[in-house]
Order: sequence, then C-alpha cells, then structure tokens
Amino acid sequence: MNEISYQLASFAQQSSFDDLSEEVRERMKVLLLDAIACAIGSLRSEPIQFLKDQVEEFGGSSITSLIGGGKTAPDRAAFFNAALIRYLDFNDGYMGSLATCHPSDQLGAILAASEYADLSGSDFMTALALAYEIQCRFCEFCSYEDKGFDQALAISYSTAAGVSRALSLDIEKTANAIGISGASQNPFLIVRAGRISHWKGFSTANTCANALHATFLAMRGVTGPPEIFEGPLGLFDSITGPFDINLADTSIKKVLEISLKKFNAGIHSQTAIEGVIELKEENDLIPEEISEVEIEIYQRAYFIMGGGKGGDKHDVQNKETADHSLPYVLAAALIDNNVMPEQFEEKRILEEDVQSLLRCVKVSNSEALTNRYPQESPVTIKITNKENKIFKKEKSSYEGHYSKPMEWSTVVEKFGFLCDDFISAQMKEEIIDAVSRIDAIQVSDLTSIISKMKI
Repeated sequence: MNEISYQLASFAQQSSFDDLSEEVRERMKVLLLDAIACAIGSLRSEPIQFLKDQVEEFGGSSITSLIGGGKTAPDRAAFFNAALIRYLDFNDGYMGSLATCHPSDQLGAILAASEYADLSGSDFMTALALAYEIQCRFCEFCSYEDKGFDQALAISYSTAAGVSRALSLDIEKTANAIGISGASQNPFLIVRAGRISHWKGFSTANTCANALHATFLAMRGVTGPPEIFEGPLGLFDSITGPFDINLADTSIKKVLEISLKKFNAGIHSQTAIEGVIELKEENDLIPEEISEVEIEIYQRAYFIMGGGKGGDKHDVQNKETADHSLPYVLAAALIDNNVMPEQFEEKRILEEDVQSLLRCVKVSNSEALTNRYPQESPVTIKITNKENKIFKKEKSSYEGHYSKPMEWSTVVEKFGFLCDDFISAQMKEEIIDAVSRIDAIQVSDLTSIISKMKI
C-alpha cells in the first residue's frame, strides 16, 4: 500500500481539527462566509435557473440542503451549491506556481457530505481544509494546465479525499474513492479559453459532484484503481509526468495562501483593476480621452486572461468571456470605477463605450514580473491619452491577495453587497453568526438556515 492514492488516503484519515492552527481556523471562517456570499449573489442568474429546473424535475431524496431553499440528494446538492459558489466568478483563488484554482469550488461537495454524516462544525472545517490543502498542493507540483487540462483535474482527487474524511472512511475505501474519481475526470482547459460558455461556471461543480458520487460508491464497497497516479497509463503516464506533492508533510496550512477577490473578475486581474482605478482617480483621467492602455503582467495572468494560450481577449460578447478578459475588465473599471456583477450584464458588455475602450488595451507578458509570482500578483500600467500624455503605475498586489488578506469585516460588507437583495436582514445575520461560530456548532445548524431561503 505504498501507492500515492493510499498515502493521500492516510493523510485524509489521520487529519483532525487539532491540525488546524487558530490562524487557519479563523481564515477558514472568512473563506466560508465569502463563498456563501458568492453563492447567494448568483441565485437569480439565468444559467443557475436552468440548473435549478433540472434539480427540481429530476428530484432525489431530500437529504441535503440547497442554498436558496429546499433539499435534494447529496450529489445534486453538491453540483447545485458548487455551481452557485462558482458562477459569478467572485469566489476565492489560489495562485500556484503551475496552476490556479478556486478552493471553495469544493465547498458544495464537502458541505453535502458533512450534512449527510451529521458532522460537527469542527469536523466539517477539517474536511474542507484538507480538501483545500490537497488541491492547492496540486497547483504547486502538478503540471496539467500547460497540457490543456482544467483545474477540475486536481479537484477530482482533493474532493474525493475531503468527502472521504467527512464520511469517516478508512484508508482502503478512501484510496478507492480517489482512484474512481481520478480515473473518471480529466476536463479540458477549453472551458476557460476562447469564447467562453456557461460551462466555465459549472465545470468544477460537475467534477465535485462526481467525486462525491464516487466516494459514496467506495463507501459501499466499490473498488477503484489503486495505482491511479504511478501505474501504467495512470496520471503520470498519460498527462502530467511524475510529481511529488510531499505527503510526508501532513500540515494543513495552504488556507493561509488563498486570496479573495475585491472585484468580480478573474483572480489574475485583481491588481490591474485596482491599479487602473487608482491611476484614474490620482490623475483625473477621462476614459473618452484615453488612446492606449498598456498592461505588463506575469505569465500565468497572460496565459489565462491576457491573450496568451487562452486566446485573444478582445472579442467579448458574454459574461463568461468578459470576466476572463483583461481588456474588458480594465475598460469597465476605467469607465465605471468598479467591476461588479452589473458590469457583466449583457447590455453593459455590448455598449459601445466599453467595447471601444477595450480595443485600446494591450497586454504583454513580463519575465521580470513572472519571477515575482506567486508571492506577488504584480503589474505595470501605462495609460496614454489622446494628447500623448503618459501616466504610469506599478503594483505588487491588491487588497485581498493573501499577502494583504481581506479581513472578516470586509467580507461581511461583501456579503451584504451580494446578498441584501436576496435575503432578509435577519437571515443575513443568522448566516454570519453561524459561520463565525462554525467550529462550536453542528453543520446542520448552518444548513438549516440556507435550506429555508425563499428565492
């Protein structure tokens, strides 16, 4: 049992709330509140309604809670809640050396498994932190994005491990869950490239729901390939090549390197958005008088949002493409002084002012800035107006980057901004209170609140 799947399983089984430092515990609460805020804020989005219609038609045992009201089977709850968290593209992000991920994508599955198992809040936090830890480690050591595979590849392993921990599975069954999930899910990065579709917001939800499904099968006795990593035609052979995520280190602390979003756009655009707004305010820039915006950024930001391997980012016609386009989000920021959900309404995206200005944005990749990533999220900005006057700014990171962490009070404000139009003041306070005390209550105390929403 020296296979990596068994090593991961051992890590999952042995993890405990005592492994979480006080700093990690408090950070988990901040991340949890942020994720729930993003979920509630997306409830009236059209693609979410499509998904809700399917959940309601197909049904399932009323076992686990849906954010927005009601209950359904665990796998459907995992998909729906994860899609809610992810759809706005306003949830957390981990900027790894080799890949990027959104750890809270896994919350839907871990929450469903924890409610099913009637866990304490502290055990729920342990399973969630474990899943976050494993996924973030994949982003540091596993090369899959540059081969065309999406971040959900890593989630297939980390979610299976986290759900196994929530269900208290032994090492054998956890290894089986990891093997089944990993062998079944290798999504392509095209979901975040070119002209992007609704599936960008649903892809990781699908993977998490399938990972939960695989783990329940393993719980019942279904076996999976134990050599999913190092065996013939396994992950190493077929996609990534060998790598080591250092399972000798059983600490759980990657949570402290997870960043939150100040603006409703891709994680790699946050510093640039903050920078152009500051530059505009400092120099009283008038958007109509701007002739060129030059952005120099690190390789991974260029790869995902700047026009690198992910394709040109100037043809922006829908929300999904817009929030992953540096030209669009910077143009919107310069005109509207912010980038929030309203900047991704179709009418706003297609207006001539932002469409015209985004064509003036040029993005390039800098080796010097790449060398500073991911400890920083650096950018240099150069704006030229129609009188050829130049304005410059350099920034190393933004408010919300893990080096400048967003505080609880700021996330409470974000929660209110995203949720005040959806839920009552009383329910808002109940959710905030439950999250603040999650390590001292049952997970059902939280899910009972979210299942009573009437949206």
